[in-house]
Amino acid sequence: MTEQEPLKTSSTDGRSEQQKRGHHTVEKIGGTSMSRARELIDTILIGKRAEAELYERVFVVSAFGGITDKLLEHKKSGEPGVYALFAQADNEHGWLEALSGVNRAMRAINHDMFDDAGDRHAADDFVRERIEGARGCLIDLQRLCSYGHFQLGEHMQTIRELLSALGEAHSASNLALLMRRHGVNARFVDLTGWRDETQPTLNERIERAFGEIDLERELPIVTGYSQCREGLMREFDRGYSEVTFATIAALTGAREAIIHKEFHLSSADPRQVGTENVRKIGRTNYDVADQLSNMGMEAIHPKAAKKLRQAGVPLRVANAFEPEDPGTLIDAEPASQPGVEMVTGLPVTTLELFEQDMVGVKGYDAAILDVLTRHRVRIVSKTSNANTIVHHLESTLKTVRRVERDLAARYPAARITTRRAGMVSVIGRDLTGLNVMLRGLKALDEQGIVPISAQETGRGVDVQFLVHSEDREKAVKALHRAFIEKAQEELREAA
Repeated sequence: MTEQEPLKTSSTDGRSEQQKRGHHTVEKIGGTSMSRARELIDTILIGKRAEAELYERVFVVSAFGGITDKLLEHKKSGEPGVYALFAQADNEHGWLEALSGVNRAMRAINHDMFDDAGDRHAADDFVRERIEGARGCLIDLQRLCSYGHFQLGEHMQTIRELLSALGEAHSASNLALLMRRHGVNARFVDLTGWRDETQPTLNERIERAFGEIDLERELPIVTGYSQCREGLMREFDRGYSEVTFATIAALTGAREAIIHKEFHLSSADPRQVGTENVRKIGRTNYDVADQLSNMGMEAIHPKAAKKLRQAGVPLRVANAFEPEDPGTLIDAEPASQPGVEMVTGLPVTTLELFEQDMVGVKGYDAAILDVLTRHRVRIVSKTSNANTIVHHLESTLKTVRRVERDLAARYPAARITTRRAGMVSVIGRDLTGLNVMLRGLKALDEQGIVPISAQETGRGVDVQFLVHSEDREKAVKALHRAFIEKAQEELREAA
């Protein structure tokens, strides 16, 4: 079966028919929203729906907010969780206590989520079974690897997946239980491979799970993590839930894929330009979504977006707590007219390699790319001239220093410099004829901001301005004011 070929589901009358496009949606709920699951009952989960309106939907859920941080490591601070402590432990005490802490955190969520004592006990039993299973597995593995023939490092990726799966299994099981308590025929769909001895591909695991589900009469609540032969975390790390979500939408031939967030996809970060000044985008395409991802403003993981785009499934980004608002639709369609849709900024480190003898000599680009790839450094943008190549990187200074050392060893005559800066991008499906570069430079100048550089590719989807690090937020405000707020004021005056 190919990714473009919708899988088949079974109906209660025994018929097996190809799931037609246009019937169901596949919807994803993130961890922060999951932590407000009881509120979601009154919005996206049930709300004003009744009977058949409750079905023809699939929900893919992330772990409750903060749980994956406790299981792996804190996403922002790097504070070690169970995985990190296990990886560096000389004894069992650190990671065992951390795992007990996860157990307590999950049980606290159960206590807050369920009013019925029977539901709480069922949820606690589920947590106990999964936590104790993982605990026993890690203890056995640690004991096994005390022998020289077995190396712990060879198993760390599997351990990372095992631990991560605990969070998604907990949240999906809880939500299915909560929905059943509210009279909905919800089914917990566990893709984590718990005690499964087979090694299916991602597509095979999803096909197997959905083969007997009747979407007209059942509401699947699906784990965001899926254990599979490819190893989702190896390639996507903590972006795996969006890949699972997109694959389900593509394979089942969903009418639409929906990501529920705590905010609308807006023209800028409201914390930077003010809530009163941003506007909801409303409609855009996957090209813009890619540009946003490149600037650290992921509407969806780019690999997940690729699956949806290739399958012809449109994506909607909606506010989970404003169910009446349609949110922003992302599809493959071009804009009906030119316009700026978003202004966003990202802290970057510029890596500049200058060598006078570079002109006319091939190989510098490839060599720099090789070093950056080896150190797993993400390139946001790059520029070059006859004897200088500049990469704008999203990375820690510590990692960039390692890159510098490698390049200095390879090109001892080169002058290599790094500095912190801010990349601010003006993005839209079609920017042709808007003079974004000229107007942007003028807007920055009016605010006393001297840009380091500016560039556009000629495709008419983004223009990038490199500014000094301390000017990044000020530049976002200036460009948002010039391209979004003034345009809104003109529309209001015209009306």
